[in-house]
Amino acid sequence: MLQAEASRKIEKARRLITNAPHVNMTSVWVFAGVLLLPYCLAGLLVIIVYGHLWLRIQRKMGTRPIHRVIFSASMIMLCAYAAGGIYTAGRMLQQSHGWVSSTTTPVIIAVATLVFLVINNILVATAASLHGRPSHVLVSWPDLALEIATLCLGSLTALALDNVPYLIVLILPPLLVLHRAVLVKQLEELAITDQKTGLLNATAWHEAAKNELSRAERQQSCFGVLMVDLDYFKRVNDTYGHLAGDEVLKAIARMLKDELRDYDSAGRFGGEEFAVLIPDSSPTDVVSTAERLRKRVTELEVLAPTENGEAMITNLSASIGVAIYPSSGTSLEQLMLTADSAVYTAKSNGRNQVVTLST
Repeated sequence: MLQAEASRKIEKARRLITNAPHVNMTSVWVFAGVLLLPYCLAGLLVIIVYGHLWLRIQRKMGTRPIHRVIFSASMIMLCAYAAGGIYTAGRMLQQSHGWVSSTTTPVIIAVATLVFLVINNILVATAASLHGRPSHVLVSWPDLALEIATLCLGSLTALALDNVPYLIVLILPPLLVLHRAVLVKQLEELAITDQKTGLLNATAWHEAAKNELSRAERQQSCFGVLMVDLDYFKRVNDTYGHLAGDEVLKAIARMLKDELRDYDSAGRFGGEEFAVLIPDSSPTDVVSTAERLRKRVTELEVLAPTENGEAMITNLSASIGVAIYPSSGTSLEQLMLTADSAVYTAKSNGRNQVVTLST
């Protein structure tokens, strides 16, 4: 309760940023209860922790109805019982076989941690898929790392309570710092992300491009800048509605993430225009990438909501302008202007094509 009250403002801020499922810090206390308490008391602990979370934070914010809190608590209770069963069975084997406690207990705790982690993620993925939320099915690596960290802190909490109870106060500072660090990370991501597509926003993309320009100047290497402009996007909005248009933009963003390398950078510049940075690539590779992206746009089939139900949007296309450092310009402004001019040339020539211009 003390930790929850101390971090209440942090958790409120996290939930104001996003109402999507995210890892909270309750696993620290729940997992400690799994290792120390009988089944009935461990279940009661879950009810108390999640009840307090809802009463003090979620109820007042109105972001999470009570039935969802009950569902989440039920999932955690299942994880707790599964992990507790593994831990209890391990300790029974330890006693019956006379295993050395200092050697085998960490292994038993590690296995119980893994069981808790795996079952929790399976349940979350199943619930997300049943509710038609594919973006929540696969847990992100940062969330997975945070969940592992909270379970490890839970193990340390249990050991402290079982051996030197007053050491529990030493768990609180790192837990509060971890909670705040997660909030800071969320705020940083919010500041650089286009909220509609999940790509970089214009400011963040410009920063990435400036860094790549500095690197290319030092190493005398090439890189490419692509401006991707959807053709007849207004027609999509007029025909299907703006919600359908948003789904098309999201589909384009997903396609860019799938097709580009991890160290390429894609951003949305507003409307239906996207910018792509392709570092450390030859002119041939840059143009080849642009052509591949153009072709992928034509293959997209986007299921989108309309006034008359769902509709499948097809026959999309994009005009792509290409600028290559240093032949198309030696400053970021020159490269952007050249790529933008190439887009207009592509549209003037009939759209759905890639055009490369040099200064």
